[in-house]
Amino acid sequence: MKNLLITGTDTDVGKTLVAIALTAYQQKYHGERRFALMKLMQTGTGDHELYRELFDLKQTDQEITPLRFTAPLAPPVAAEKEGREVNLKTVWQNIINLQSRSDFLLIEALGGLGTPVTQELIVADLARDWRLPTILVAPVKLGAIAQIVANVALAKANKVNLLGIILNCLIPEAENAINDLTPINLIESLTQVPVLGTMPYLPDLKDLSRLAAYASQLDLEKFFL
Repeated sequence: MKNLLITGTDTDVGKTLVAIALTAYQQKYHGERRFALMKLMQTGTGDHELYRELFDLKQTDQEITPLRFTAPLAPPVAAEKEGREVNLKTVWQNIINLQSRSDFLLIEALGGLGTPVTQELIVADLARDWRLPTILVAPVKLGAIAQIVANVALAKANKVNLLGIILNCLIPEAENAINDLTPINLIESLTQVPVLGTMPYLPDLKDLSRLAAYASQLDLEKFFL
């Protein structure tokens, strides 16, 4: 079976959009395969509920999101507020369970590669230790190149298997500014990591048909074969 972790350069850069787009894509083009979708852990509300609304997932709530905390904060901070611990054994066991009965497991991370998941570990540590091939989502905006370079450096320092970068247009104007704000040749030259494509601006995360069409234009087919 295959795994793919979707992470980002920061929060609110488009990880959920890419995760939903890839799920819609696989259902349209690879519907014969056993597919599973997971949010690594969630603080606050949002992704888990959206997954449930959009997709008929044959998974329990815990399998979709093994850990959930009320406060929209970094997991160790949110857990402390609730008098709980971030139990990574629970997360890993759910990954193992889904791997055992799926052909493809798509996992959405939280925050960026440097986001803390415990007092000692960050997302990059989990990607490495759990051997999760990873895609980095970055916004098309001023300053994005520096964020991309920093996150790729972090991935390489932590020996993360970083497969590529997806650029995401957060606002309509970004679509016409890609060459100025996030020139692909420059990003690839600086990072030695391929840019797999760009997601255009799409404010409606529930438009699965358009999301699947956009995902089909990304250089990702080899990851689904």
